[in-house]
Amino acid sequence: MKNSTIKLKNSQQRYPSFLAIDFETANYYRDSACALGLVRVENCKIVAKESFLIRPPSQWFVFTDLHGITWEDVKDAPTFSELWPDIKKYFRGVDFITAHNAPFDRSVLMKCCERYRIEPPQKPFICTMQLSRSFWGFEYYRLNDVCDYFSIQLNHHEALSDALACAKIMIKTLKSGYLLRGK
Repeated sequence: MKNSTIKLKNSQQRYPSFLAIDFETANYYRDSACALGLVRVENCKIVAKESFLIRPPSQWFVFTDLHGITWEDVKDAPTFSELWPDIKKYFRGVDFITAHNAPFDRSVLMKCCERYRIEPPQKPFICTMQLSRSFWGFEYYRLNDVCDYFSIQLNHHEALSDALACAKIMIKTLKSGYLLRGK
């Protein structure tokens, strides 16, 4: 992704607004989202955060050991399609979307939108995992490693906690000059 595609909406705004996201999936299929964490940031301040359980298209759960979510937890939750009217507002007006391992979260978002014939948000993605390697130069760049380095609390594989950690990493990165130095 070319960072030059990110344009600030308001010349008075010092930092871009963004949405940090984290999906948890039930199984190996990218449209099997079972949880979503969203954290909206404007001018390096967290202004909204929310998490949702999602009923995936199938009862097949493989990753319960990672995130602790079972079919019983989500069987009465809304599908991604039913949830979309409540979450699309988070994507409006942001300059970019960020996630730790953004290719994964972007693919889950795109596959869920494709499954339910929803027009996906047309926003650039910035990966905090990639930034941890390239901008910060970390040798270990898994989310828990980066959070340990920055002393960010993390309940790993809990969608809101992961999204909140990602938002905090991006805030630290922006305040350290990323994008402002023309990167």
